[in-house]
Amino acid sequence: MIILGVDTAMRKTGYGVVEMDHNSIRVLDCGVIHNKADLKHTECVRRIFLGIGELIATFKAEALSMETAFVNRNVKTAMILSLARGAVMTSAAIHKIPVYEYSPKTAKRAAVGLGTASKEQVANVLASLCSLNVADIPDDSTDALALAICHGNLACRQGGALASLCREI
Repeated sequence: MIILGVDTAMRKTGYGVVEMDHNSIRVLDCGVIHNKADLKHTECVRRIFLGIGELIATFKAEALSMETAFVNRNVKTAMILSLARGAVMTSAAIHKIPVYEYSPKTAKRAAVGLGTASKEQVANVLASLCSLNVADIPDDSTDALALAICHGNLACRQGGALASLCREI
């Protein structure tokens, strides 16, 4: 199964594409969709939408995994994040890819065994598991890789037993 994990943000949306089966995890790509600070939100949303669509098409993703929405004390920040999330979900919907949500703690726990792991810890464990150079994993894509692996662990490795925990949105 090929899974696209996405850590949404307006300026730096991290992504990770993994191929998983019952015995292995292979990282196909990871990186960041960068949007400069001077770009209008409409242009950022367009770039995120197109970037996610390109990743889905290029890697033939079968599922998309992202963080659950959270409410920040700053409502304006939460609204801006919602724009980025909407761009990701719309791109997935157009490509007919199911979208699943996981909390950051659930994703980290499923990927590396510790829900409170730092980005550096996640990167180190994933580099070791997947035979990668830790320097090749951008900070903004570590959570995205953890999200993809989290979904893969639940959907692929557990057969149907824990797959019911996958909450499609």
